[in-house]
Amino acid sequence: MDGTRVTPGLTMVEATPSDALRPYVTRLCAYREHYGRPLARVEHPFPGAVLILGLGAPMEVDGVSVTAFTGGLSDRATLTRVAAPTEGVEVHLTPFGARRLFGLPMRELTNLTLPVEDLLGPWSCTAVARLAETPSWPDRLALTDRLLSRRILAAPEVGPQIPWAWGRLLASGGTVAVRSLGEELGWSHRHLIARFHDQVGLSPKTAARVIRFDRALGRLRAGAPIAEVAADCGFYDQAHLSREFRALAGAPPGQVTFVQDSGA
Repeated sequence: MDGTRVTPGLTMVEATPSDALRPYVTRLCAYREHYGRPLARVEHPFPGAVLILGLGAPMEVDGVSVTAFTGGLSDRATLTRVAAPTEGVEVHLTPFGARRLFGLPMRELTNLTLPVEDLLGPWSCTAVARLAETPSWPDRLALTDRLLSRRILAAPEVGPQIPWAWGRLLASGGTVAVRSLGEELGWSHRHLIARFHDQVGLSPKTAARVIRFDRALGRLRAGAPIAEVAADCGFYDQAHLSREFRALAGAPPGQVTFVQDSGA
C-alpha cells in the first residue's frame, strides 16, 4: 500500500496500480466516509474519468442518488452530497482506460454520471459483490486491480496516435499548441477533433483547458501565489485564470482551492 490518509470523517488507503494497469489507471483508493451529518462537496474536472465501486449508503451526484457509478471526462464541476456512512473503491481512469473499459465512444459519456451497471452490466454487479465479500482494504484494492486488468486488457486496443497527443498535452500542462499535434500526426484538424471525441470525449482544446486548470489548481492548493500560477500554467494573466476557474469550476480561484463543505 502506498499510504493511508485520515481526516475527520474520511479514511483513504491508496495503492499503486500494477504495471499492466498503469497506462489505464492513475489512482486506486479504498475509502470510508462517515461524517455524522450531511456533507456537500464540489468535485472539479480533472484529466480523467472516475469509477466508484460503492458498497455502503448511496450518495447524491448532481441530485441523483447512486451507490456505484461512473462516467466520462468533464469540463464542469459536479456537486456531490454524502448523508450516511459509505465505503468502497475509487478508481481514476485515463481516457484510454475508460474507452477500453466501457467499449463506447467517449463523446457519449462526456459530462455524464451513470450507475455503473448501465455501462458495465453484469461485470459491475460481480465486482461490487466480490468487493463486499472482501473485508481487507489491501485485498479489495488488489481484487479491483485484477478485475480491471482483465476487462481492460481483453478489450480492443486504441491506436497509438491519440495517447501520444494526450501525453504531449499532459507533459506541457495543457500549453502545447493543438495545431502542432495535428501537424506532427499528419492529420487534418477535423480528423484530430473526431479522434479526440472518440477516445477522450473532449476536443483537444477543451482537454488542454482541463489539464491547465488541474495543474493550476494543484499549484494554488500547494500555496503558490496566484500571479505566479497564472504565468507558469500558461494563462494570459491573472484575469484569464480567474475566468477559466469560473467557467470550469463555477467559482473563483479563492473558493475553488478549498474543499467546499456544507451541512445542506
